[in-house]
Amino acid sequence: MTLLVTTRSELGMVEPATGPAAVVMTMGALHEGHAHLMDVARERVGARGRVIVTDFVNPRQFAAGEDFERYPRDLDHDVAVCAAHGVDIVYAPTVDEVYPQNSATAGISIQPGPLGDILEGAVRPGHFAGMLTVVAKLLHVTCADIALFGEKDYQQLVLIRAMARALDWPVRIEGVETVRESDGLAMSSRNRYLDAEARAIAAQVPLALRAGVKASALGAAAVEQVTLDHLESAGLTPDYVAVTDPDLGAAPDHGTARLLVAVPVAGTRLIDNAALDLGNSA
Repeated sequence: MTLLVTTRSELGMVEPATGPAAVVMTMGALHEGHAHLMDVARERVGARGRVIVTDFVNPRQFAAGEDFERYPRDLDHDVAVCAAHGVDIVYAPTVDEVYPQNSATAGISIQPGPLGDILEGAVRPGHFAGMLTVVAKLLHVTCADIALFGEKDYQQLVLIRAMARALDWPVRIEGVETVRESDGLAMSSRNRYLDAEARAIAAQVPLALRAGVKASALGAAAVEQVTLDHLESAGLTPDYVAVTDPDLGAAPDHGTARLLVAVPVAGTRLIDNAALDLGNSA
């Protein structure tokens, strides 16, 4: 049975698991991508372990004018999805529960450093400070041994790993491969904002990534140009197209790298990425 709790004290009263605990952090509006993370979490902890899903739309990672108010929320649906995938606990706190109105702590947050100022951080200033702060709080509250995050939000994953290393936290941060729709579009709760026409255009984003990957043998600059050309030929103007090393540093001349894109489609920003092997045929 899946238990729904809404406060830290309720969570602390739950009988301890006899095995390790894994957490999947979400902002609700759950879809098959989230469900896959839950299934992987269960594989990691086994039948005796505990799988916790957090369900919280974090106001601190939304800037003014973004979609905090209209972000989809349906807790009953989310709990049903969690129950169908064997989740033990859904932790769905209120904003006041996560951020108590206490002037002594109101200005305290986790700062991401220089990697939080590039790519998504350049487009959404302050986003990663808000994200890391809530992830830090939820890691402490859930006492997880393993935390699983989808690779779609690749910069987020890199920063969470960096935070855990920098602060010497005994938690394993695991990335899980992006789950995609039948046309290749990365699953996202925001996909529901797209009407049929915009949805068809959005399918060009994964195709652009695929074209970029095919140019891997030609190096980072060629990958970026091929990806950009594909997007622009589809009438799309990306916020960025960038090739980096796996830790978001400068792209290597040869070897493992990452291609990252952010593309507004009909007012909805889609982010996606793909692994590369530069200097070798894809």
